[in-house]
Amino acid sequence: MPTASTGGSTKTSKPRTGAKTSATATKTADAIKLLKEDHREVKTWFKQYEKLDKETEKEELARKICAALTVHAKIEEEIFYPALRKSIDDEELLDEAEVEHASAKQLIAEILSMSPQDHLFDAKVKVLGEYVMHHVQEEEQEMFPEARKSEVDLDALGVKLSKRKAELMKKAA
Repeated sequence: MPTASTGGSTKTSKPRTGAKTSATATKTADAIKLLKEDHREVKTWFKQYEKLDKETEKEELARKICAALTVHAKIEEEIFYPALRKSIDDEELLDEAEVEHASAKQLIAEILSMSPQDHLFDAKVKVLGEYVMHHVQEEEQEMFPEARKSEVDLDALGVKLSKRKAELMKKAA
């Protein structure tokens, strides 16, 4: 009887937990889901950029990409990476991520100081996209799985990331 009860409560609790998780995810995603959403959005924008011909559209989208990446890097550096440094044993992976951010920030600064008429503007946007895709791949295939296995409270971290992102986006607008 206790086994049946436990089994029954497990079956009953799983759908409820899933429903709560889904409901919570719509309000605030866990840290990894939030960061992956950012990754997908920027990846889409880079693909859109490649198809553009008008310089005004290129400049507008490049600035949008740069603003989003700047905010994304900032929330990772201020909140996500420090939390992981305390909980995972992979300093090298986190150090590489920070170096990749520094390279991306340098390119972002260069792009923001240029216009689409400038020599190398398109090349710099393309290389930024390549850097970002490489970085995203490492985060999603190496860092995020380690974070999931760790003791980091990804839901609480998601709340912090979401709040800070909103603050930074408001300042950028």
